[in-house]
Amino acid sequence: MLQLKMTPALSVLDLVPVRTGQTTAQALTTSFALARTADELGFRRYWYAEHHNMPAVASTSPPVLIAATVTQTKRIRVGSGGVMLPNHAPLIVGEQFAALEALAPGRIDLGLGRAPGSDPVITQLLRRSGTTSEAQQFPDHVQDIMQLMGPEGATVRFTSGDTYDVHATPEATGSPMVWLLGSSDFSARLAAQLGLPYVFAHHFAGEGIERAMSLYRQEFVASETFPEPVTFVTANVVVAPNQAEAEERALPQLRQFARLRSNKPMRKIETVDEVLRDPSDALEDSLMQQNRQRWFVGEPSKVADELRTFAETHGVDEVMISPSAGAYESEPLDETPGRMQTLELLAAEL
Repeated sequence: MLQLKMTPALSVLDLVPVRTGQTTAQALTTSFALARTADELGFRRYWYAEHHNMPAVASTSPPVLIAATVTQTKRIRVGSGGVMLPNHAPLIVGEQFAALEALAPGRIDLGLGRAPGSDPVITQLLRRSGTTSEAQQFPDHVQDIMQLMGPEGATVRFTSGDTYDVHATPEATGSPMVWLLGSSDFSARLAAQLGLPYVFAHHFAGEGIERAMSLYRQEFVASETFPEPVTFVTANVVVAPNQAEAEERALPQLRQFARLRSNKPMRKIETVDEVLRDPSDALEDSLMQQNRQRWFVGEPSKVADELRTFAETHGVDEVMISPSAGAYESEPLDETPGRMQTLELLAAEL
């Protein structure tokens, strides 16, 4: 495929969706194929989210998925969007991503989030090994990870005055690019205070983007690595050859969001056919319509124009899309034509 220079630059956020009848192995096969296509088309990054115990989401372990993806791609940056830090000991995160950086130097992004990203039961199971990464300790642990991954490592200081050196990897020659993710003032302000890149999670947060981005830019403290603010935004995107198909392919994920927000039992992502056969109830329909207003859905030129405007409005040169196109029952379980054509058609327009 021909690599294209896109304006704005495009990246991909992948939750590794699992549809009706699909196995985890089949879902992973489709995501790795999507990552290879993104690499060939000239997308800037490919990030995996962290979610646990969800029937429709197979991105439980971003470091594992990143390791598999960098071996199948050539130039695209690969990372986490993000690692939910309260679930993990900082040293473990540092070790994982220092190893990934050694595996693919200059291509690894470590996106860190403050929310657990799971229900209370799963949160406790994740912490049974003794993790102390509580959300209120997030700022300290972000800085700990950055030190641990660097060539000089970190130093533990005891009350006795003794010290103990700790390295995430024996001989680092570089570090992953660390990003803070969020949809609140807290993450924006912390990223600014630490002089780190920041990503606003517009794909699931409908409000607050203007305030968060403004706070980040106004309060940014230049660091050695980042003398100026670095930021982009995320968006749910579905592109198809025509508007009708795009609207249909958006339905499964829209209904999945509606079920989540109305506290209904979660299940695998339905096919387009299942949604059309089983119309939504009034609450689901209302929530779907609300979410649809924030999505970018349609034929290529229309969505490309909307994304350009979106990027200009928020002063960014990059948009990370969550390709949210659903599947038809007739489509193979080990392929993802809807998500694939979203990337291909959009890249051709930008």
